[in-house]
Amino acid sequence: MKEQAIDMPCPICASTGNVNMIAHIDEIPYFGEHTQVTILCHDCGWRQTDFIPAEGKKAGGWSMVIDDEDKLRARVVRSSSCTVCIPELDLEVNPGTSSTGYVSNVEGVLHRFQEIINMVERDISNQFLAAEGDEREALMNQLATLQQMTLTLSNLGGPDAESITLELLDPHGHSMILHGDAVERDLTEEELESLPVGPDPAVFSTDDVGESS
Repeated sequence: MKEQAIDMPCPICASTGNVNMIAHIDEIPYFGEHTQVTILCHDCGWRQTDFIPAEGKKAGGWSMVIDDEDKLRARVVRSSSCTVCIPELDLEVNPGTSSTGYVSNVEGVLHRFQEIINMVERDISNQFLAAEGDEREALMNQLATLQQMTLTLSNLGGPDAESITLELLDPHGHSMILHGDAVERDLTEEELESLPVGPDPAVFSTDDVGESS
């Protein structure tokens, strides 16, 4: 793989002349050939990566009910334009301007949700210390909700676990859940109008959290 200089300033440090791109063609099982593109700045160390499928893709959604341990190992390809949802817990992660894609599995995706919940929980705990009256009660309720979400995610795969649904909504159609029970569908017009599409250029990275071989 060779680096190629590109004519754009770094979005983090605004440096010019030290932003390069690396392109690598690879094969994802059941997903097909894709080009992995990494853009990096040698001044501040910022980098983002994404992938572009060799075949054209249309906007689409994927979903799967997670109700046994085997499904935790299902491969997930999430591009930087994809919104990830767990409807039962009212959880949704939208792609932002610094969003990056990843290849992981269901367990790795759930770990990411847990990390976000834990971060929000810490913020609420800090606010709770300075709050009074009704505000304190509202924060207590939010904290209890977050703790229940973490407990639900942690118990998935256990004998008393409740099932949840993992959804991927991708306006660019570059994301999917690789499992026989996963369901693919077209996005509605309302979803296409409301869903964010992530950074430009789109970017991608590999996630090893909880990933199976």
